[in-house]
Amino acid sequence: MTIGEDMKKFMDEEFLLQTKTAQRLYHDYAEHQPIFDYHCHLQPAEIVADSRFSDISYVWLGDGHFGDHYKWRMIRANGLTEQEPDSWKKFEAFADTMDNLIGNPVYHWTHLELKRYFGINEPFGLHNAKQVYDECNRQLKENPDFSVFGIFRKFNVYAVGTTDDPADTLEHHAAVKGKTATLVIPSFRPDKAVNIDADTFRDYIGRLSKAAGVKIESADDVLKALEKRLDFFVSLGCKATDHALQDAPYAETTPSEVNSIFTAVMGGKKPSEEEAEKYRFYIMRGLGALYAKRNLVMQLHFASLRNNNSAKFRLLGPDTGYDAVCDCISASKLSRFFDSMEADGVLPKTILYSLNPNDYWVLATVMGCFQGEVPGKMQLGSAWWFCDHKDGMEQQMKALANVGLLSRFVGMLTDSRSFLSYPRHEYFRRILCNILGTWAEDGEIPCDMKLLGNMVSRISFGNAKQYFN
Repeated sequence: MTIGEDMKKFMDEEFLLQTKTAQRLYHDYAEHQPIFDYHCHLQPAEIVADSRFSDISYVWLGDGHFGDHYKWRMIRANGLTEQEPDSWKKFEAFADTMDNLIGNPVYHWTHLELKRYFGINEPFGLHNAKQVYDECNRQLKENPDFSVFGIFRKFNVYAVGTTDDPADTLEHHAAVKGKTATLVIPSFRPDKAVNIDADTFRDYIGRLSKAAGVKIESADDVLKALEKRLDFFVSLGCKATDHALQDAPYAETTPSEVNSIFTAVMGGKKPSEEEAEKYRFYIMRGLGALYAKRNLVMQLHFASLRNNNSAKFRLLGPDTGYDAVCDCISASKLSRFFDSMEADGVLPKTILYSLNPNDYWVLATVMGCFQGEVPGKMQLGSAWWFCDHKDGMEQQMKALANVGLLSRFVGMLTDSRSFLSYPRHEYFRRILCNILGTWAEDGEIPCDMKLLGNMVSRISFGNAKQYFN
């Protein structure tokens, strides 16, 4: 037999769809669903400006401080650097890396981006890097669809949820209304007010005080200031909040004790680990009640060990590809954290993500103890960051299906800083359809296209739209 005979073509239209049922589910029920990218890190200033990007190196790799840190990590692993100042040489370094990326999801994502944005269907690597570079740059400069709003239209983006600090002015969110059919929604990210042990905490409290118009002299004042800012966010369409946590915060404490801890820290004292956790729990529990009252979704991102390379952190700052998976989730603390809110009827809708897939069973079973009131109130979030590849997505969805309701899952988000990331929704939908199609053809579930097609369309879009109101 000749090499390649009877083999599937590389990333063809049935990519990842291994059965006829999977193919039908994807093409009939998932492919054309709108995208609700409810958590991302796109810059609102670039959105409202309807920015255009004339250089594929900048779009993919940025300038050493902006860009796709997934790609940066791979370039570094290949012994090269993303900080090459020359656009072509930076692109060439990535092309060389592509030749070594077989088995990594970045290989798939990059080829999907080339296909869906630029119509480039051939395998990409060092052998054709110059042709790909020139063609991408030509299209970026000449094609009017390569503005932000054009990209939103092309990929049928219903809404994006950006990530915004409580002290932000949100002027770009106010200005973008009416400029694009895509909803641009701020999400409330109060980590800087929660992380009392951070070196920047005292300065940030001053910034928050000014933004809220609240004199902050206690932990209770922090909550008052955050509540004022939260209401401002809601006035501009906020539907969700977001928190980065290594572990769920829980510690027995009292308001007076937490206020004393806050006063001491503002006076220059470094809090102990126990004191920091007491403050975090008090603020997070208070925020949960504020979220529940406003019917907002609380997103909790766990188990990221950040900024591991101190030398690179000093050079480049955070979010530049030097984070790792952490093994730190406590089921007991997570349960007590939720129970403290549930007991008072103030537990909000919640999505739980972990960077460590070993946590899925803990998260899914603990959250199952606090369901009710609305369908899928407590969600096991999609495979996140280092886990959002084929194996990771399958693992997350199968864990959810085994102990919860996969049909109520709110589906995929990009969590991305790049406007070229929307094909990751396609990647997710193909994997979802392949799971269900395989189960159906193996006789594990009914091959009922109405039932399964409705499930696919809801997970692709409908569930998220309903869940986020």
